Amino acid sequence: MGYAVKLDTNGYRPDVLKKLCNDGLVDYVAMDIKNSPEKYALTAGLDTIDIAKIKESADFLMNGNTPFEFRTTVVSELHKREDFDSIGQWLKGDEPYFLQSFADSGDTIEAGFNSPSENEMNDFLTTIVQYTPKAQSR
Repeated sequence: MGYAVKLDTNGYRPDVLKKLCNDGLVDYVAMDIKNSPEKYALTAGLDTIDIAKIKESADFLMNGNTPFEFRTTVVSELHKREDFDSIGQWLKGDEPYFLQSFADSGDTIEAGFNSPSENEMNDFLTTIVQYTPKAQSR
């Protein structure tokens, strides 16, 4: 019987991701893509971020043998159409990519975030599908 284990590196630790995958200890990876590279730090709630490490993790998954998906939780205040153009250019390919609408659990670090409208989600999906044809909304 297998176990699901969540490893929250958020892409910041490509060394850990590579070791676990290369050692055959991971059956599946779901990597959060917070936003476009240009807005990644803002969306992660940081002043700056080493986007190179996140890109290294994404590239490793895209070129490796471990099954995976990318996913973005879409927040009205943080995501715009052009962000999905940028994400699409970055992750262009045949990989599984999912857009998830933000749902306020009441446990967010900062208040005031909202779910995008259905029209916004459809627009974002239409944009990303041009680059990642397997993209879907959840």
